[in-house]
Amino acid sequence: MSVIVEFTIDSEDFQLGEVLSGTPSMDLELERVVPMGPMIMPFIWATGDAHETFEKGVRDHSAVNAFFALDTVEDSALYRIEWEGEPTDLIEGIAAADAVVLEARGNKQWTFRLRFPDHDKLSRFHNFIRNHDIPIHIDRTYTLTETTGRSHRFDLSQEQREALVLATREGYFATPRETGLEALAEHLGISEQAVSNRIRRGNEKILHQVLLTSTSDIR
Repeated sequence: MSVIVEFTIDSEDFQLGEVLSGTPSMDLELERVVPMGPMIMPFIWATGDAHETFEKGVRDHSAVNAFFALDTVEDSALYRIEWEGEPTDLIEGIAAADAVVLEARGNKQWTFRLRFPDHDKLSRFHNFIRNHDIPIHIDRTYTLTETTGRSHRFDLSQEQREALVLATREGYFATPRETGLEALAEHLGISEQAVSNRIRRGNEKILHQVLLTSTSDIR
């Protein structure tokens, strides 16, 4: 049975967080982790208006061999990192335990939600964290059968759920539309693009769970 773990960690306590944290105004999200032989190559979404400063800071870091911008959507960009040496911290531990990154976002502090195939893989991750003295703070551990919250059934982050609930409540999805991104952004205290990203990614997760995970999918 798969197990889900939610935890937080300060950026200074793992290499990826420390490398990315030089531009506080950027909203960062880990897309996925790809093992390539001995290398672990993370893919990162960065949203904000300081991409040049962000890119320069990452490329100038001694731990980074290469930093590529792969795609751009409005003020968000998808990046790939290649390390100068083999990483031996949190990201390697995630890959070694075959964990799936359901959600990982932050800047000075990161929030992670990982899904492990079983308790043995979770134990492997726990041992890795302990052996490498990586100080994570575990907020919650549960199986899918133990949770009743709709947000967890759809793999929504708290931020995505908050944005979707607010948008629904204020009439963002109504026809005609009763509110816009500007009002939602002001209410949440974030940028319009950040609101748009949360709504879009939240909707994608819900649609994927509802339409693509049933054994009776239309073909």
